[in-house]
Amino acid sequence: MYTPDLYKNENEEEIKAFLKENSFGILINQTNGKLCATHIPIELELNAEGKEILQGHISKLNPQAEGFRENDHVLAVFTGPHSYISSSWYDHENVPTWNYIAVHVYGRIKIVDYETSVEQLKKLVDKYEVNSKNPVRVENLSEKTMREARGIFGFEIEIEEIQATKKLSQNRDDHNYKNIISELEKTENPQSIAVAKEMSKCRK
Repeated sequence: MYTPDLYKNENEEEIKAFLKENSFGILINQTNGKLCATHIPIELELNAEGKEILQGHISKLNPQAEGFRENDHVLAVFTGPHSYISSSWYDHENVPTWNYIAVHVYGRIKIVDYETSVEQLKKLVDKYEVNSKNPVRVENLSEKTMREARGIFGFEIEIEEIQATKKLSQNRDDHNYKNIISELEKTENPQSIAVAKEMSKCRK
């Protein structure tokens, strides 16, 4: 991912938090000479050795899985809030741009066994059911329903490299920076307001 030095995020704890909060990602690989991508939850977890990995699952009917046997190199892309930045918000003439946060994780993928896949499902469901009024638990699902789990491949990704970009108008002076935040907040657009919130964290 092309990232000018000014926008590189090398704060490991911040990147981990981002991955946990924005875990619906895009898994990309090459299958039969073509690039393939699937939009799925991909969770940051620790393996049995205490090493950080990514884990998730895809349907066995998804042809993308065929490529894992040919070439286990994959890319997982995660995006956070993003927003258009109008140059009318500056006190000088300049070009419009886009502010955003994104993380790319490169690694090697391996398919896991059925029992491990079910354990992954339990963690995933528990994470997203935590605030549910009537939380569902995988352990309580019927044998008939759980047969559907036979239709997925669970996987783990050994992380080899992480590239993180946080482009939030760091190149602007304080006056213009504060004005951008103010204009973003006026939009009533949830993405723009989220960008404004992230910008406010970066510069008091």
